[in-house]
Amino acid sequence: LSLKFGDIGNLKGLVIRFLLTTSYYQLSVQNWFSLHRLQLLYNHSIQATFNATRIYAPASYSYHCEHVSSLQRYDALLIPSSANDLSKLWEVTFIDFQIQGFNIQEGHFAYAKDCASFFSPAILMGLVMSLILLLVLAYALHMLIHLKSLDRHYEGKASPAYFAQMKDNDMGEEKEPLRSRGNESYELRNQQFCKIYI
Repeated sequence: LSLKFGDIGNLKGLVIRFLLTTSYYQLSVQNWFSLHRLQLLYNHSIQATFNATRIYAPASYSYHCEHVSSLQRYDALLIPSSANDLSKLWEVTFIDFQIQGFNIQEGHFAYAKDCASFFSPAILMGLVMSLILLLVLAYALHMLIHLKSLDRHYEGKASPAYFAQMKDNDMGEEKEPLRSRGNESYELRNQQFCKIYI
């Protein structure tokens, strides 16, 4: 495929050529096309050549990508063909790039295979946040189960510890007489409560 700019100012004579190949893959039982190479021509002479990587789709589909570029910040899908080539002097970036080389019907693109990978930064962030929320939920459930087991532990225990010594035992053994001025008084032997009975 050739993209010609025609008579557009300084771009007159500039041609961008896309070299596409098609192959049949038995595993998918269909033909796939791929962008093999991109060439920049100016006044009918090749100025730069880039090898394309990971730009492919089924032959009945089109290929779409937000950025197809030779720059590293856009994942560099276009790589200079050789170190001695003038390609390193060029920076090529296509924005909202879509291409289809075969099976074009009524001049419209077919369904597009997007270049977004299954593990894009947004998807990875969503997975990390989901993992954090699951860990928090698991910790909360663990704490709730732990609290319930403590409640059962204390419910099973009787708690008469504070009143164990207030039973009505033999009062004769717990009291001893006090002698003062002819009045008969009794005092508890157990001085825990500090009470005097007269």
